[in-house]
Amino acid sequence: MPQFPALEQALKHYFGYDSFRLGQRQIIEAALQNRDLLIIMPTGGGKSLCFQLPALLKRGLTVVVSPLISLMQDQVQALRDNGISAAFINSSLNYKQVLACEQSILKGKTKLLYIAPERLLGERFLPFLDVVQNEIGIAGFAIDEAHCVSEWGHDFRPEYRQLQQLRYRYADVPVMALTATATERVRQDIIQQLALKQPNIHIASFNRPNLYYEVQPKQKNTYNQILKIIKQSKSSGIIYCLSRNKVDELTFKLQHSGIKALPYHAGLSNEERASNQTRFIRDDVQVMVATVAFGMGINKLDVRFVIHHDLPRNLENYYQESGRAGRDGEPARCTIFFGYGDRKTIEFLIKQKPDPQEQQIASQQLRQVINYAEGTDCRRTIQLSYFGEHFPGNCGNCDNCLESKPVEDWTIEAMKFLSCVARCQERFGMNYIIDVLRGSGDQKILQNGHHQLSTYGIGKDKSVDEWKMLGRSLLHQGLVEQTTDGYPILKLNPRSWEVMKRQRSVSIAVPTPKPDIIATAKSNLENELRKAAEVEMLFEKLRSLRKQLADAQSVPPYVVFGDSTLRLMAQQQPQTLEEFKEISGVGAHKLAQYGKQFIAEIRAYCQEQKLVEVPHQRQSQTSLADDIEIASPSYTQLLTLDLFKQNFTVEEIAEKRNLRPTTITNHLAELIEMNQPVDLNRLVPPERQKKIWQALQAVGVGSLTQVCEYLGSSYTYDEIKLVRGWWRRENRS
Repeated sequence: MPQFPALEQALKHYFGYDSFRLGQRQIIEAALQNRDLLIIMPTGGGKSLCFQLPALLKRGLTVVVSPLISLMQDQVQALRDNGISAAFINSSLNYKQVLACEQSILKGKTKLLYIAPERLLGERFLPFLDVVQNEIGIAGFAIDEAHCVSEWGHDFRPEYRQLQQLRYRYADVPVMALTATATERVRQDIIQQLALKQPNIHIASFNRPNLYYEVQPKQKNTYNQILKIIKQSKSSGIIYCLSRNKVDELTFKLQHSGIKALPYHAGLSNEERASNQTRFIRDDVQVMVATVAFGMGINKLDVRFVIHHDLPRNLENYYQESGRAGRDGEPARCTIFFGYGDRKTIEFLIKQKPDPQEQQIASQQLRQVINYAEGTDCRRTIQLSYFGEHFPGNCGNCDNCLESKPVEDWTIEAMKFLSCVARCQERFGMNYIIDVLRGSGDQKILQNGHHQLSTYGIGKDKSVDEWKMLGRSLLHQGLVEQTTDGYPILKLNPRSWEVMKRQRSVSIAVPTPKPDIIATAKSNLENELRKAAEVEMLFEKLRSLRKQLADAQSVPPYVVFGDSTLRLMAQQQPQTLEEFKEISGVGAHKLAQYGKQFIAEIRAYCQEQKLVEVPHQRQSQTSLADDIEIASPSYTQLLTLDLFKQNFTVEEIAEKRNLRPTTITNHLAELIEMNQPVDLNRLVPPERQKKIWQALQAVGVGSLTQVCEYLGSSYTYDEIKLVRGWWRRENRS
C-alpha cells in the first residue's frame, strides 16, 4: 500500500478529490485513532468516505453493515471502479462465490466488506469473522443507516438491535454509526443500542444549500406543471405519490407525453421493482414515479428534481425523500404540490392505525407538514428547526425567500399570543390559544375559566388564519416550542420571555394575493441550470460517452464519473492526461481507465465546433394543456401496447404477460378506439376490415353476436372487436 504523508494525498489517489468536505477530515482522523463515532450527516454530505478512506489506511478488514442489497452492490461497484478492493456478501451470491469472497478476505486482498445485519450475525458468519480477527484483524465496523436501530427513527428494523453483539464479541474493535437524519432522541437510542463507548459525535448541518424548495398549489393543471419541471430539467428525477393507483396513472400520462418514466410500488413484483430501479439508476429512463417504498439506499447522485405529487406524511420523511435530489452537490429542485384533499387522505390513513398514541403522533406530524406547506417563512428555517438547528432565514433558494412578500412587525401580536400561552399555564395547543384570543364562547374555555383572563378576546381584530400564520412563524423562528409526544402543547422558552419583555422584536412575512404565486416566482435554480450553451453541448457529449462506458460494464453511469466531474471537464476542457488528472473526481485508477477516451472526445469536439455554434433550444410545439385532454390508457393496456410496438403477436404478448389472448385483443381494440398507435393491418387484413366495417354499418355496434351472424362463421369475435374499435373512433361525435 502506498504511504501518504498527508490525508489529502490519499484522498486524491483513491477518490480523485483535492480536498475534504466540511468535517470529513476530523472524522477520519478520529477513525484512525480507533474511536467510536456517531456521524449525523445529510444525504450527499459524504458519509461513505468517512469510513472508506480509514479502511484503506488501516490494517485489516472493515465490515460495513448495510440494510439493502442494491445499496451495497452500488457502493462496492463504485469502489472497485476506483481500483479499491471491496466486496459484498448477500443472497445474490451462490455458495462458491461466497467461499471465494471469504478466501480473498483471509488473504488480505479485500479491505471493505458490505453485509446485511441478518447475515453478519448468522451462525456461520460470526465464526468466520473470528478467524478474520485472529489472522488479519478487523479494522472496524461501520453501521450505515444507523437510525434503523431506533424505534423512534423513521425506518426501524428490529434486526439492527442485535448488532450490540458486535461490541461484546469484539470489544476493542471501533464502531462507526452513520445516518442522514436523527433527532436527539434517536441519537441517544443509537448510542445505547449499539453500546458505543464515549463516541465522538459529529452532527453536520442539515442544510442542503444546493436544493431549491418550493410548494405549489395542487390544481387542475398540476400535471402540466409537473411536465414543465421535467422538460426544463432534462435530467433524472423522482415523483412521489401516496397511492399505487396514482403512481400508475401518472406514469401512464408521462409515457404518453414522451417522457421515459417507470413506476415503483409494493404492488409490482420484486423482479419488476428491481428492473425499474436499475433502469433508473443507469439513466435508461428519466423519471421514477414511486410510493415511499422507493428511496432508502438509492445510490444515484445526479437526481435533479424530486416532486411530491401528494403531501408527505411528516417532515422527517420529506427531508429524506427530497434529499435524494442533488447528492452530487449540483443544483436540484424539490417541489410539493399541496391540496387539502391530501390532508383528508392522510387523516384517513392515520385513523387506520390501531394504537391511539400512534394516531396522536401521526396527527401532530401531519400538522407540522401542513405548517411547512402553508408557512411564509424561509423553507429552510422551517425544516431545520424540526431537527433542532437554528437557521436565520433568507436562504435565497426557496420560493418564500425569492418571492417578494412584505415583512411586517407583529411584535405586539406576538406579545399577546405568548402572554395567552403563559396565562393558560402552557397546557394547551395553538387552536385553543387562538380561540381564547378571539373570545370564543367554547364550553371548554368557559369551564376552564379562561374567559376571565386578561388576554381573552384581545385578538378579535385578527382572523383565525392570521393568528395561525403568526403561531407557525413563532414556532419556525424558535420563539415558542411545542411538545412532540402526539399532544402538541405550546411551551415558552427564554426567547419567548424576551419577546414579552420587549427585548426582542418579531417580524413575519405576510403573503399578498398574486394571480399565480408560484408560476411567476423567479428561481435561482433555473438560473443555475442555464449554463453557457457551449458548455452544455460538450457536457451532453461527455454524458453520452459515460453512458456507453457504463453500459459496457453494466454499471450505473455515475460510477464512471459524477455529473459534477463531467461539468468540470466541459468547463475546463483538458487536452492532456496531465490536465485531466487535475479535474476533481479523477483519481489515479480512473485516469488510467478512462482518461484517453474522455480527452479524445473533448479534443474532437473542440476541433469540430471550436465552441462557435450555439445549440438551438428546441421548444415543444405541443401545448402543455393538450396533454390533459388526451385519453390515457390503463397500465395493463400500456404494457400490451409496448409489446405490440415490439412486433410481438397477440399470442406472444399473452404468453409474456400470462394473460388470455382474448384479453390482449380487448386491450388492442380499446387502444385503437383511444387513437393509440396500433397498426390494425397487422391484426386484420384490409379486405376483411372492409367487410366487417360494412357489417357494423348495417347491423350496428351494440351486439357482437349480431355482427358475427351477419358476416358468417368465417369471421371471429376478436376481428370484429378490433374493427369496431376503429369504427367507434372514426364515428365518435
